[in-house]
Amino acid sequence: MVSISMVGPNVNWKFLELLQQEQMEQFGGSQLAVVGSCGLHTLHNAFKHGFAKWQIDKLLKALHSLFNCAPARREDFCCVTKSSTFPLHFCGHRWLENLPVVERAVEIWPSMETYVDAVKSKKIPNPGSSSFDTIAASREDPLILPKLHFFMAMSRTFQPFLEKYQTDQPVMPFLHKDLTELLKSLLRRFVKKELLDVSVVKLARLDATDVQTWVPPKDVDIGIGASSVLKALLQSKSSRVGELAVMMFRKDCITCLSNIVQKVQERSPLKYPLVRYTSCLNPNQMNSNPDMCQKYMTHLVEKFLENKQLPGGISAGDAITQQFGSLLYKAKDESFVSFCPMNQRLDEFLHGVICGSYNELWSFCKKVLLLSHGQATVERGFSVNKEVETWNMKEDTVVAHRLICDYVRVSGGILNVPLSKELLNAAKSARSRYRLHLDEERKRKANELQCQKRKAAEEDIQQLKKKKKTLADVCSSLEKDADLYAEEAERKSISQMAQLISKSNALRRRLKDKQKEKEDLEEEIAKKVVKLGHINAFDAKH
Repeated sequence: MVSISMVGPNVNWKFLELLQQEQMEQFGGSQLAVVGSCGLHTLHNAFKHGFAKWQIDKLLKALHSLFNCAPARREDFCCVTKSSTFPLHFCGHRWLENLPVVERAVEIWPSMETYVDAVKSKKIPNPGSSSFDTIAASREDPLILPKLHFFMAMSRTFQPFLEKYQTDQPVMPFLHKDLTELLKSLLRRFVKKELLDVSVVKLARLDATDVQTWVPPKDVDIGIGASSVLKALLQSKSSRVGELAVMMFRKDCITCLSNIVQKVQERSPLKYPLVRYTSCLNPNQMNSNPDMCQKYMTHLVEKFLENKQLPGGISAGDAITQQFGSLLYKAKDESFVSFCPMNQRLDEFLHGVICGSYNELWSFCKKVLLLSHGQATVERGFSVNKEVETWNMKEDTVVAHRLICDYVRVSGGILNVPLSKELLNAAKSARSRYRLHLDEERKRKANELQCQKRKAAEEDIQQLKKKKKTLADVCSSLEKDADLYAEEAERKSISQMAQLISKSNALRRRLKDKQKEKEDLEEEIAKKVVKLGHINAFDAKH
């Protein structure tokens, strides 16, 4: 294992510290190559930290909760607004996956205003819930739409990075460049341009909370949507939004951006040198900036040597850097220029140009490509399941619900479902079939438990037999050594004879103890075999 990707909580960092200590003790001082927190997970937390002040999540959750599992409220909403489009569920732990949720909220917000006004005028019943109170309070906020549009603009900034890195392919060499571009795109919105023309290391350490680095509020880039809505509000005669309110909103946007950047800098892999050094394997960088790549490869090899993760030591490191220097001459070829990670995997491409000609370099590159850029599998799973439900249903329940809904739709509505004799009999026997299902589940679980017991017993017997074999070898070795000492004592003087006899007797005492331990082990094996026989007999009977 040469890398570890963390998801942020302090308990994981403590685990890493203990793991590094154990690694050093067991493997002669070698260390894992650490590339920081998960490059994807930290962005969700940074985004959440930035928008905590406005509590947009509270509004988005309230929109969905108000109508979820409430047919009467849905009917009132449809009657008042003449719209059948409802809010989507907000996922509180995957903030950047909520772009469709915010887009839907912006789309139906005029209808929500109509619904709230109808409740206040008592045209429809008051839901009397905290969700409605939250929505009604947001209805009084004249800047709620600019806030939602700003949320959407920031989500779209992160979206391409998330989509690209939710992959299991080796993309660590691209992470530094893409994450830097993402950070720059955020900083350009509110930081003075002359402060951004610095190295990546200084950029990652830039104090985004320093007010002196911010542009004036009127120049902050809040996105086209939010700017358009603000402009419309200022021009509207009935609007309660003035220049001062817009100025305060823009200042809040700067604070939001500052908080996001601060979290990205604090938790992202950018501050780890290994992330920067691995960019030397980016074919585009090898073609455009070979000197920098050669420098980064040297640092990368030195880091692996420092962590004692490079077999062959310094001589192997010299061979790797020399072969990489030769490879950089090939980087001037058009094949490097036209390389695109979307069309070909990086490991396949590097294997084609390195393996065979540069064996030591390819062996090292395989280790570097194993470095993880984050929990891509988990992140991708959340992206696929964008509509997160508030409860989890088993597969059989989901299938049954789908069959019922499909049949009702085919029949033309719930009132048009034919009450056939088969349907009525199925309804009558539902309870008995449910009990039968429970009995089958109990039997299945009992069988699984029995299988686990049998497997555990078999594994115990195998382990004991291995231990017995080891003891037998130890006994044979002790007996042989004791006989050798006794034979040698016969040919020595009296003083030396006593010492050798003493050693021989000590070995025979240890031999006796080991033989006793072996006998106890044989008895334990016999008991385990009897127990396994009972389990097999029970299985055969049932």
